[in-house]
Amino acid sequence: MYIYLSILNLLTVWVMMAQLQQGGPDEKEKTTALKDLLSRIDLDELMKKDEPPLEFPDTLEGFEYIFNEKGQLRHIKTGEPFVFNYREDLHRWNQKRYEALGEIITKYVYELLQKECHLKKVTLPVDATESEPKSFIFMSEDALTNPDKLLVLIHGNGVVRAGQWARRLIINEDLDSGTQIPYIKRAIEEGYGVIVLNPNENYIEVEKTKAQVQLSSDSSDEPAEKRERKDKIQKETKKRRDFYEKYRNPQKEKETMQMYIRDNGSPEEHAIYVWDHFISQSAAENVFFVAHSYGGLAFVELMIQREAEVKNKVTAVALTDSVHNVWHQEVGKTIREWMRENCCNWVSSSEPLDTSVESMLPDCPRVSAGT
Repeated sequence: MYIYLSILNLLTVWVMMAQLQQGGPDEKEKTTALKDLLSRIDLDELMKKDEPPLEFPDTLEGFEYIFNEKGQLRHIKTGEPFVFNYREDLHRWNQKRYEALGEIITKYVYELLQKECHLKKVTLPVDATESEPKSFIFMSEDALTNPDKLLVLIHGNGVVRAGQWARRLIINEDLDSGTQIPYIKRAIEEGYGVIVLNPNENYIEVEKTKAQVQLSSDSSDEPAEKRERKDKIQKETKKRRDFYEKYRNPQKEKETMQMYIRDNGSPEEHAIYVWDHFISQSAAENVFFVAHSYGGLAFVELMIQREAEVKNKVTAVALTDSVHNVWHQEVGKTIREWMRENCCNWVSSSEPLDTSVESMLPDCPRVSAGT
């Protein structure tokens, strides 16, 4: 609240200055006094009083939350569900806090995949050097040797990682609702091998060095005169933006750069890579996919790139709210025909479970997920 009052007061002063500049000597003298007053205001200090430091715990216990016996996230002392608006009128800080908690939950789910589901973590690329960026997937011990059946799980786009369907559901509902763990446990009980993909782990972020920051702003093949004019405009723009940033983002965050993981730089690349190096090498006579949201698009792209192999090995595909589009992805007739026979897309609907839902796309049947 204080920040809005502070900004309002400063805007009032600026308006007064603009009005005074139109007047005579007395008004100009007042303008000089107001300018002097503004120069004494330390915006950084002003803002730091309004927004706490963006420093958060790195454990669930540090956040004073735990998952109870029902898999629900609850406050250690009050037993209440997670509260997003922890600090009133500080949406940015609350969002950063939520994201920090989300990172801890991602690691927590990884631990559950290994401890409760007995999956092993496998590094990608398979021939990665010590120094290059890496990703990983999770597999059951028999994923490649099970002669009968293999289940492959692909989540959607966004912040979710291996083993998750929806971070929001994990935080606000429970682990069974938001993670793939119930699928994995049931699959193992029924004799499936399991592979859990990690399609959003496409790069690592590293802090830029001063030289890299300078290079990114200076690198240009433009003529010197044109570059000088451009630099002058950029400096003025940066000056205004920095002034504004003191209000919006007083705790300036570090500049980072993304280093992409070889052959896994997108969900589609990741799906194809895991197919080539693991799924296609598995002994399973029947391979089954469950793909959610963007995971469905990644599967369709896999079919486009490896049509014959997929048709030969995959028995059935369960899509959930898939966002694939056979027209935009330029899916051929033979793939569309295969999808009609071997895929089903369960979509959000108020209709009873498995009720047929109309589709404008000529691919696989769409039925209600009953929710």
